[in-house]
This record gives sequence, C-alpha cells and structure tokens, in this order.
Amino acid sequence: MNNFEFKNPTKIIFGKDTIKKLTEEIPADAKVLLLYGGGSIKKNGIYDQVKTALAKIDTVEFGGIPANPEYSVLMNALKVIKDEKITYLLAVGGGSVIDGTKFLSAAAVYDGDTPWEILTKNVKTEKGMPFGTVLTLPATGSEMNSGAVITRAETKEKLAMGGPGLFPVFSILDPQVITSIPERQLVNGITDAFTHVLEQYMTYPVGALLQDRFAESILQTLIEVAPKVLKDPTDYNAAANFMWSCTMALNGLIQKGVPSDWAVHAMGHELTALFGIDHARTLAVIAPSHYKFNFEDKKEKLAQYAERVWNINEGSTDDKAYAAIERTEAFFKELGIDTKLSDYTKDYEGTAEKIAERFTKRGWLGLGEHQSLSPDKVEKIVKMAY
Repeated sequence: MNNFEFKNPTKIIFGKDTIKKLTEEIPADAKVLLLYGGGSIKKNGIYDQVKTALAKIDTVEFGGIPANPEYSVLMNALKVIKDEKITYLLAVGGGSVIDGTKFLSAAAVYDGDTPWEILTKNVKTEKGMPFGTVLTLPATGSEMNSGAVITRAETKEKLAMGGPGLFPVFSILDPQVITSIPERQLVNGITDAFTHVLEQYMTYPVGALLQDRFAESILQTLIEVAPKVLKDPTDYNAAANFMWSCTMALNGLIQKGVPSDWAVHAMGHELTALFGIDHARTLAVIAPSHYKFNFEDKKEKLAQYAERVWNINEGSTDDKAYAAIERTEAFFKELGIDTKLSDYTKDYEGTAEKIAERFTKRGWLGLGEHQSLSPDKVEKIVKMAY
C-alpha cells in the first residue's frame, strides 16, 4: 500500500427531513448567496424547505446554474457576491451547482488577473469563501470532496480545479429528494458514481486489501440498488444506499494508498465540451475502450473485479478480465446508457485527433496510473470508442 495522508473536514448530515438543520449550520450573522440550477427545486418542495430554514438569515438568491457549470454564468454570480458583500455560499443542487459554488468560493478570494486562471494555471485554493450544500441529485460526490469541473462554452473547454480550501463546511443529504429526479438523471448518477470507483480501483494491485474491498462494496451496492431506485424512487432504503454510495465513491477514502487513473474522465470531459453529451454518458463511452487498450496493465485488477463484483470465476486471468469489460458495458446498457460516440453524434470523425491535439497543447503528455498515456494513445482510445 502506498503512503498517504487523509483529511476530510466536511460534516455530513444524512437522513430524512434534515434540510431544516440548515438553521444550525450557517452562522446567524452570515450574508448568504443561495445558488441553484434550473428551478426544479421550486417544483419539488426543496426550495420551500430551504427558505423556511433560512428565514432569519440575510439571503440573496442566484439561480440558473446549468448542468455543466458555465464560466460566464458563474462570473455573473461572482459579481453578485462582490456587490452584495456575500460572506457565505449555499449550494442547493447536484454536482454542477456544487462545483459552480466551489469555483465561486475560490474566485471570491482570488487576487489574480482573471478567475479563469484558477483552472488554466491549476491554482490550488488553500482557503475559499465558506460554503455548505444541500444535495438534490446523488452522482458526483462533490458534496464531500474539494474538486470541481467548470465548462467554458466560448472556448469549448471543460477543466478541473480544487484545493484543500474547497471542502464544503457541511452537506445535507436527505435521500427523499430522489423521488422527484427524472429517470435519465438517476441513471446518470448511478453511472457517474460507478465510474468514479473504477477510476480509483481499476489500476494495478498494491496490496491495499481494505481499499479494494471498500471500492468493491460500493460497486456491488450500486449494482444491487440500481434497479430498485429506477423502479421505485420512493423506496427510501434503496435511495439512502444509492445516495451514500455516490458520496463514498468520491470523498477521498477509497483513493488513499492506491494508484488512480482518471484518464477516462479527462477524455470524457472533452466529449462533453465538444458535443454537450451528459458527463456520465461520456464515461460509459470511453471506459470500455480504455480498459481494452490498456488491457495488459489492468488485467490483474480487471480479473479481480470480475470475480468479486460480477462473480465471474471461469477461465484464465485474461478470460475473466475480458468478461469483466463486457459485463461492465452490458451494465451501462441495461441502465439505458449508450456506449459508443456514434450513438450520440454523427459528427464524430476527427474527434480523437482534436482531443489529442488539446492534450498536447496543455502539456498533458502522460495520463493514467503509470503516466504513460500519451496523446497519440489517447487518440487511439477515442477512435476505439466511435
């Protein structure tokens, strides 16, 4: 097992009817900017619960953060923060709203030329403006980590950021919120969390027995509860296990002491930036091709995953590893997720070359757990995913 340090300061408030606890978590003298997305929280009752809890706190609102948090929209929110002298941020939404809030937390205290530098220069925020979250869509794990991904439409870029100062102070997780989530978003959430685990698990063995079993248990739980959540989102037990699995998939715990990959995300982000494809679906497009291309490096873990998660015990290591890739792709398809780029766009020709060129310009010359995935290899993986 590799050396590691682990600190996660986010307070989790989990369970039924916990939104009312906002009153106890936000300082009474704070001036809060309430951030949310397209307005679904006003239809499903979450907005009313939040407003009731904030009744005695000075609050300004900013809605309209899109599914891929857009830089230009966030810059409008940053102006509100400055003009209104905001001291505390509250994200009410899924990963996109929370990611956008993390950017604002960093940008509010950034003293460089332009906040976009936070992403292009990989600025690590040591201390941002404090913020909390009310999670409305389990998927990204952003409610308990310090990373974010921001999109800029004018340049068709989607870049990551983070830093120890960008953990939420608290996050409220009420599984009852999933009853109003459309099936497409539930499917995306399951796929996103599943792939988050794979990015930290599907590398090579380092003797981290407990970390492997943590990861495998999250995958097994997602597989078990997925059909239940999709069949009946009011099934509280299934919803609770789904929500907590999504959080545990990316709160840093399973990543400690082991190598991690994240090349699938790097490539997937480009597909979202270029074509507007849902983030989770880009991961399902790239992952099977990525594992096939890097088969020799990953086959030991693929075979372990086959045995422990999918109960595939017949054949050689290679046989089990190939079967695991096929079973993973089948799982995505069972959820209703297409796994080829051509399923999403007719304009896929040239995409692989464009992504490879972008990675070269950024200096991303060695992705993956071995830092061996050069842009020319990335090009081949993306072509395999057409």
